Amino acid sequence: MGDTAGSQRLKLLSYNIQAGIDTQRYRQYLTQSWKQVLPHRDRQVNLDRIAGVIHGYDVVGLQEVDSGSLRSGFVDQTEYLANQAAFPYWYKQVNRSLGKLAQNSNGLLSRVRPSEITEHKLPGLPGRGVIVSNFGGPAGLTVCIVHLALGRRARMRQVAFIRELVAGLPHVVVMGDLNFGCDSQEMRFLTGNSGLIQPACHMNTFPSWRPIRKIDHILVSDSLQVENAKVVEYPLSDHLPIGIDVIIPSGMRLAA
Repeated sequence: MGDTAGSQRLKLLSYNIQAGIDTQRYRQYLTQSWKQVLPHRDRQVNLDRIAGVIHGYDVVGLQEVDSGSLRSGFVDQTEYLANQAAFPYWYKQVNRSLGKLAQNSNGLLSRVRPSEITEHKLPGLPGRGVIVSNFGGPAGLTVCIVHLALGRRARMRQVAFIRELVAGLPHVVVMGDLNFGCDSQEMRFLTGNSGLIQPACHMNTFPSWRPIRKIDHILVSDSLQVENAKVVEYPLSDHLPIGIDVIIPSGMRLAA
């Protein structure tokens, strides 16, 4: 973290890594579908490339991470990326366990020690969750990492859950693969009267090889100043990562 005129700059990144699969064409969803269940040496090479991308950030939220199953060669990908990119603090949330076949998870990587980490299951069919990490206690920063459902009805219930979860918190970041766009009913509900804003809503993230959809987002409380909102042009998954710099007021202590 750097200082900017007495304030701290926290670099945040959200990344759906598709369990380390390097998808570059629509047809590969079919021709490389076996990579969703079987290991392959290219996956490890791709994870090392992802580690190089995320290394320059302070807090990283991961979606579609595998937590150690057959398809990942029994590698806990959150832990692996934490080690490869030198993040001292990491946390995984397994949302859909298929035993040895797949361990679908969210992940948190951080260079700042969290004060508290909790996890919640989201409404709807099993398999979706949110990691809530607090930095600096009640007056500090709360970061929520989420991966929402494909269906609109389920997403609306999940958005309502998240709104209630962060209600009353002074400084909040919600980031992840939200599976909805900037002009959607879900976005209007999430940001309406909640104090959350979306500073990078003009940026497409999916599919990574020809981005036409805005479904990955980082929303922040209007109490926080944001700079350098951008999509990171490294197509190592079927999603592009999205990053921002959050300027933390000088009076806020992030360390536990």
